[in-house]
Amino acid sequence: MKKILTLVLVTFLLLISTFTLPANAADTVNGEQIFSVHCAGCHINGGNIVRRGKNLKKQALKKYGMDSIEAVISIVTNGKSNMSAYKDRLSEQQIQDVAAYVIEEAEKGWR
Repeated sequence: MKKILTLVLVTFLLLISTFTLPANAADTVNGEQIFSVHCAGCHINGGNIVRRGKNLKKQALKKYGMDSIEAVISIVTNGKSNMSAYKDRLSEQQIQDVAAYVIEEAEKGWR
């Protein structure tokens, strides 16, 4: 009986760990909401109203070495040139969420 109970508990723990997302997993739905409030003013539909070529389309992100979540997190956090830093306005989780959303939308062509 003890072996069966142990087996059931181990199986249960494995299932929970397999199907539960980590606490810091990016939430692209939240990222979309953050983007619409904080980013869309300059980057509507992945464009850029300030500097035309520096948009969020896949080709431009790749050209400027910004085609990874880590790179987008860095620029959203610290800013660069005309891009404001958001480290004092957004939490780390919000920045991760918006970065994941940007990369996801770039992959889909901002449709």
